[in-house]
Amino acid sequence: MPNTQVDKSAEKRVRQDKRKRAHNRLMRGYVRDMMRQVRSISEEGPAVEALPHAYSVLDKAAKKGGIHKKTSARLKSRIAVRANRLGGSAE
Repeated sequence: MPNTQVDKSAEKRVRQDKRKRAHNRLMRGYVRDMMRQVRSISEEGPAVEALPHAYSVLDKAAKKGGIHKKTSARLKSRIAVRANRLGGSAE
């Protein structure tokens, strides 16, 4: 905990960090859930239909700083490869 007798801005920083941590955990949870759903698809049709939503979730998480942009790119690449192996197109 910050020394509140000296530094009120440290108190504010603790409050801000708590909010940001909660938001980032929520975004990473959305990404994990979406990746789980995409990986569980075993047919080409649903896999291709799920790609745009998956890309959107990953891009938003990267844009907001919840995950790194290269992590987002890597995950998008992996699900595209998986969709292609199922026989669908990645686009």
